[in-house]
Amino acid sequence: MTHPRDLWAQGRPVLNGWLSIGNPFTAEIMAAQGYDTLTIDVQHGALDYGDALPMFQAMRASGVFPMARAPWREPGIVMKLLDAGAMGIICPMVNTAEQAAEFASFLRYPPRGQRSFGPTRVGVAHGLASYSREANDLVLGFAMIETAEAMANLDAIAATPGLDGLYIGPADLALGVSEGRLAPAFDREEPEMIDAIQRIREAAHRNGLKACLHCGTPDYAARAIAWGFDLVTVSGDSRLLAAAAGASVARVRELTGQGAAVAPAKAGY
Repeated sequence: MTHPRDLWAQGRPVLNGWLSIGNPFTAEIMAAQGYDTLTIDVQHGALDYGDALPMFQAMRASGVFPMARAPWREPGIVMKLLDAGAMGIICPMVNTAEQAAEFASFLRYPPRGQRSFGPTRVGVAHGLASYSREANDLVLGFAMIETAEAMANLDAIAATPGLDGLYIGPADLALGVSEGRLAPAFDREEPEMIDAIQRIREAAHRNGLKACLHCGTPDYAARAIAWGFDLVTVSGDSRLLAAAAGASVARVRELTGQGAAVAPAKAGY
């Protein structure tokens, strides 16, 4: 398993995949595609902790760096996901420096945090003795910036000890920045959104953190890397499945003269 810090030390961006389907086989397929990191979405994904643990197991053979998005800034589930095997946690809705510090404290054992010791599965996967010594340095924590309140407290959040990066959720950020005028979506082109995205990147780098952006397409991910983002999420399982299936059906209809295809439903976050 290559740690993201090793890639960053080489000046390379990290390519992150996204798992919203609660299935170990889907996780295994995605893990074999060459992503550097893979994140199980326990917040908005169609899954829960009982799905996440076997998904981590299925990902192990590939050597991909395993991460999870917690459903909320709550210590029990953050610590439980770490115990299940997550080596990085993305935390939603971090709006203040106090909330950022609270989240950071969940990630690490004393004296650097308040994480409770009991790495049930991750101790087996990584070796209990080595994990207990190295976990505080191995685990990564990313605070999501996705509200108007978080933007107002951006520098204070970025200066919080214990964080490793800021992760932009462009859908919620659009709702917050525009006070509901903009629809939630990825790959923003509005000047006010580009400005907000760049401000977050600058705040992260100014404070020694990594800047991360959730993207919907490879083209936008490449654009974000050109802007200087350190980690980009390049779509996810449900969106990729919907896009590939829709394109396949449309192509068959085109080749056989069956007329226009019904527009496929778009997969969610």
